[in-house]
Amino acid sequence: MSSSSVLIRPSRIQNFKNHDCIPSTYFIQTWGCQMNVEDSEQIGLYLNQIGFKPSKDVYSAQLIILNTCSVRKKPEDKAFSMLGELSIIKGRDQDRIIGVCGCMAQIRAEEIRKRAPLVDFVVGTAQISEISQIVENLLEKRTFYTSLNLPERKGSIVSDIPQRQVDRNAKLKTFVPIQYGCDKFCTYCIVPATRGRERSRPTVDIIDEIKKLADHGTKEVTLLGQTVNSYGKNLAEGRVPFSELLLKVAEISGIERIRYTSPYPRDFKTDLIEVIRDCPKVMEHVHMPLQAGNNTVLKRMRRLYTVESFKEIVDELRSTVPGVSITTDIIVGFPEETEEQFQDTLSMMDEIRFDGAFMFKYSPREGTPGAEMVQVDQKIKERRLDDLIHLQNQITLEKNREMIGKNIEILVEGPSPKILNSYQGYSREFKLVHFLAGRELTNQIINVQCEKAHPWGLEASLT
Repeated sequence: MSSSSVLIRPSRIQNFKNHDCIPSTYFIQTWGCQMNVEDSEQIGLYLNQIGFKPSKDVYSAQLIILNTCSVRKKPEDKAFSMLGELSIIKGRDQDRIIGVCGCMAQIRAEEIRKRAPLVDFVVGTAQISEISQIVENLLEKRTFYTSLNLPERKGSIVSDIPQRQVDRNAKLKTFVPIQYGCDKFCTYCIVPATRGRERSRPTVDIIDEIKKLADHGTKEVTLLGQTVNSYGKNLAEGRVPFSELLLKVAEISGIERIRYTSPYPRDFKTDLIEVIRDCPKVMEHVHMPLQAGNNTVLKRMRRLYTVESFKEIVDELRSTVPGVSITTDIIVGFPEETEEQFQDTLSMMDEIRFDGAFMFKYSPREGTPGAEMVQVDQKIKERRLDDLIHLQNQITLEKNREMIGKNIEILVEGPSPKILNSYQGYSREFKLVHFLAGRELTNQIINVQCEKAHPWGLEASLT
């Protein structure tokens, strides 16, 4: 699959004039989360089935697909900017096919069509399996195609699960969606509108896919879902707890490491914590979004937990699984957030001492309750984000320094792009590690001794 995060800059637009399209080639531009990355890989697999091959760059591709994100305004702006730039290639060569899919496509299809008439098709998040057929139709007859239906919820079960392709090339680490959509309806979040109601893939389908991945050389899988630990509650086969699914995956020969993202704090129960403790294949890393460290803000966000209950989960995790790494997500400047409430978030971050965090300014999403609330001034949001990042960077460095002198297990992914003659991989705790090596170690699980700590990760030596 071809994917890139690099937009076409004005200085490079001239390249379009120097490249003819290569028939039956595609380029996928991806923005967003791991689910979007996985969707792009699936799109590539479907296109491979009809004879298309990935292009080396956007300039020579016959088919260009933008897989979009709507979690914040910035990726939407990037998508519209690239569509404007692609009008150059479309104006010169009408045989090119340009499509838009993903979350922005799901909720802004009419606007995309109006602002970018060059687009040949717009496909929502639940219809990526239709893209190959749409492309075949476009090769025969040029007309605009759109497909945006989300599955309806019938009682407590949603049976309309996206079809998936599992015949992949060998890949050391792979994302595997186990759940689609979300039922939490946080006031800042557009996901229920872009991906629909929560629905879990049948357990047998997940296990069969991971077995095939293991047969092709995959050693680490990351299970994906919006609220991954609520997996199984709406299965036709009956409820399958997430902790039970982890144990089933751990039984698969060839799979050495299991990760997952993102769990929802309210659903993080003792049975899951005990699996992390007792199952060697489940990594000692939990990415659990806090979002804010003040109960009033959490209530306005419609997060179904409190500061106190979140701390209880952290305490149980750390007492049950010594050395567990905990990372989080934080939003600053949520509507009506006061300075005192923001200081509560800083205090909680300082108290919990997360190993790392993804930190963002609140971005209003049209159609969500948060967009209708009283907004915080942009400059205040920027200052608060700077303060939060400064604090977390200090904590991350201190947490990484605690690893110095320890033996740590890593899965070697390949040569380091940072340090000559070095390799890199992630520890069980999801810390990036660089180490010197005089022999080929890619794809191996090895032990190293940590020697240096940085905000971005660790340097180590072979033991």
